[in-house]
Amino acid sequence: MTATDIDATPEEEDRRLVDARIDELLADLPPATTPPEVFLGAQFDRGLAWVHHPEGRGGLGLSPALQQHAMGRLRDAGAPLAVLRNVIGYGMVAPTVLAHGTEAQKDRFLRPLFTGEEVWCQLFSEPGAGSDVASLATRAERDGDEWVVTGQKVWTTVAHLARRGLLLVRTDPDVPKHAGITCFLVDMHAPGVDVRPLYQITGEAEFNEVFFTDARVPDTDRLGAVGEGWRVAVTTLMNERVAIGGNVGPRASGPIATALALWKERWQGDRSPHALALRDALVRRWIAHEVARLTNLRAAHNRRAGTPGPEGSVAKLAYAEENKRTYELCVDLLGAEGMLYGTDYPRVRPTGLSFGAADVRRSFLRARANSIEGGTSEVMRNIVGERVLGLPGEPRVDREVPWKDVPRS
Repeated sequence: MTATDIDATPEEEDRRLVDARIDELLADLPPATTPPEVFLGAQFDRGLAWVHHPEGRGGLGLSPALQQHAMGRLRDAGAPLAVLRNVIGYGMVAPTVLAHGTEAQKDRFLRPLFTGEEVWCQLFSEPGAGSDVASLATRAERDGDEWVVTGQKVWTTVAHLARRGLLLVRTDPDVPKHAGITCFLVDMHAPGVDVRPLYQITGEAEFNEVFFTDARVPDTDRLGAVGEGWRVAVTTLMNERVAIGGNVGPRASGPIATALALWKERWQGDRSPHALALRDALVRRWIAHEVARLTNLRAAHNRRAGTPGPEGSVAKLAYAEENKRTYELCVDLLGAEGMLYGTDYPRVRPTGLSFGAADVRRSFLRARANSIEGGTSEVMRNIVGERVLGLPGEPRVDREVPWKDVPRS
């Protein structure tokens, strides 16, 4: 043992453990020649799925700060990324199951979720319960060891690909809306579950509406206690906002990288007034992206294991609004070509979620959804105002009223 080993801090020792596990994984299963499911299964078994999870749950019980380090090393080595194979399951469902699930549920769901063998979707929003999720009306009534579910969900991302879904339902209409909700881990292929496409402005249908008609869910697939669904939902929503807006990439990456490339390709060296105006807009967008990136980096360092705080809402709001502004600039940088979106209008059901699509015009259209999915920008501003700035909350006249007595259109 060297003097360096003796003087190592606990944090340095944990980092060395992670690096040693990664080195062994890459040596035993080279990513270039190993099927993704096999590699990801071994990654989970060796505690490198989420290093901050407990041992046996895909982790090593270490600091969450080491997760970014582990993901960066594996990404640079060409390893498959679980988040791209199952973005909702990875970023939203897994931490919720870990926080609220039974031991049997953790054993059953975490590993196939990570490997991508079971894709997940999130069944929260309804036609009459979007921004106000707690007003949801989909019902579940107990029948012995099962629950019978009837109702409709909407804007469900990748439901057509999902094997399982995280479902919020109303189990008690006689109490205020937040108190009568229960969460279930539902089989999307069960009888009585019908998934239908919703075509977006891009011509794709990554969103869906889902109908439940007397669908039966075993009580063993209930996540959390009866009536405690809102507490489970908050865990999911906070993690969703971090997953959507809280990733910390390299400087000048993501949408701003696309804008920079277009500038260099089409406008660099042009001294016309229009080119200079575009350059000024590009610099403004670069600064805004860098401020958001550094804010996310600071939040990532400060974040502890458990349910994230309001910083997730800050990150998600910045991500949504800057994506829209930056892709609008990209279309401007294309000039007249920015008005063209192919020669036809595709009507397709994607095989996954696309990140950083090559077609700038498609990205411009898709970015509209960023300010809706995962909580609207208006809701994010309310959260920031009330929980970060301490401003008075919006009037809430139905907080103590039984759900069944609240007027609905």
